[in-house]
Amino acid sequence: MTNEANTALYFVRHAESEYMEGRERERGLTEQGKRDAATVAGLLHREQIQLFYSSPYRRAVDTIHGLAEVSGGIVVTEEDLRERELSGSEVKHGHFREAKQRLYDDPAFAYSGGESGEVAGARAIAVIQRILDRHEGQKIVIGTHGDIMTLIFNYYDPSYGYDFWANTTMPDIYKLEFDREGRLVQITRLWDEHGEFL
Repeated sequence: MTNEANTALYFVRHAESEYMEGRERERGLTEQGKRDAATVAGLLHREQIQLFYSSPYRRAVDTIHGLAEVSGGIVVTEEDLRERELSGSEVKHGHFREAKQRLYDDPAFAYSGGESGEVAGARAIAVIQRILDRHEGQKIVIGTHGDIMTLIFNYYDPSYGYDFWANTTMPDIYKLEFDREGRLVQITRLWDEHGEFL
């Protein structure tokens, strides 16, 4: 049973989005993504979420916007919650998953023009810590991405890495509960592919 004094962060990985080269910030949701975002809103509305933060990328904002609306809230974007930059546009990766695996195997490694796990994780964790400090005991949604979400989780629990990232879905929902000292109490996955609470 949830301790009412705990702070709950609901990380919502964005729904399906069409890939558009060089337009990371503007990519919206596909029709399936829009349907899934509506399902997310229906599922999480009963949780009585009080605050909504998001990556500034459109696909992340759009996935939680409907939930914020029905909950009477607004989505506050935080630049440092953006997705990890894999590499500069001049770097071509023949095998995307292998490129990701290398980044998780060596948190200090970065491709040219990209961010290491250490750098991307540190900027995102600074925002999460600030949210935890400001909103103790409240329920907060974080609109996020697979990679940066994994790096945040890894900060609190090092078992979260490449395999976790590779198995997340679009969308996906994880509830993280923190005690009054800001310590992680538990992580619970709430989403399944059928749009039902697990």
